[in-house]
Amino acid sequence: MIELPEAVNLAGQINDTISGKRIAAVAAAHTPHKLAWYYGEPSKYSDLLIGSTIGKASPFGGMVQIGVEKANILFGEGVAIRFHDKNEPHPSRHQLLLEFDDHTAVSASIQMYGGLGAFLDGELDNPYYKVAQEKPSPLSKMFDRVYFSRMICADEVQKLSLKAFLATEQRIPGLGNGILQDILFNAGMHPKKKVNTLSDTDKETLFDSVKTTISVMAAHGGRDTELGLFGSPGGYQTILCKNTAGKPCPVCRTVIRKEAYLGGSIYYCEQCQRL
Repeated sequence: MIELPEAVNLAGQINDTISGKRIAAVAAAHTPHKLAWYYGEPSKYSDLLIGSTIGKASPFGGMVQIGVEKANILFGEGVAIRFHDKNEPHPSRHQLLLEFDDHTAVSASIQMYGGLGAFLDGELDNPYYKVAQEKPSPLSKMFDRVYFSRMICADEVQKLSLKAFLATEQRIPGLGNGILQDILFNAGMHPKKKVNTLSDTDKETLFDSVKTTISVMAAHGGRDTELGLFGSPGGYQTILCKNTAGKPCPVCRTVIRKEAYLGGSIYYCEQCQRL
């Protein structure tokens, strides 16, 4: 799943690879998918995009938006975006295919679930999209200690676990269950730990971990559990994930545990991340 570090990486790769290319053909909703959600009407994508030039890509939370003259192309968190060079075969299954006049292409395929599409500026009325645009990114200066303190000291979050606080309700767009695991490991905090049990020092530590962990992930091109525009994994070596469950903790050698919690999996070290 695309989360903030991967969105940053994909946007950079798109800007380096396809910015300035002219769209020659569009195929939308080619492969039926029950959990594919489309922004705008797929039947109108061709008229909206063909003949337009790819502009700048920007990350918004776990989304990647590409400006295309008067329109936008948007890819959500569950979308695999791939670049295809000249004469390279295109995938047989995809939800969106953009072919350029130099015979290169980009395909987008939904994995488990996800959203993608194209729409005119100001046309998309999607709450997740709007929140991702409005709230400050943890990579920005606006996401500072004062901003985080207001979030974590709010009355309505005091009884939440740290997983629920950080990774639900779009409180921090782009911070999902994937990057949450290493943020909490680096902070030395258990995913089930309640917000109202944190000391002032704990809150400072958690803020620092959010900022630093995401920055390091983004600087290394995203996590090694996710693929970029060319199908290669990111350069950040994930500490806690499905690949490390059951293996020794890199700090204390305690076995990393995997557990179902709040509709997904959590990974933690019982020794380093105490409740």
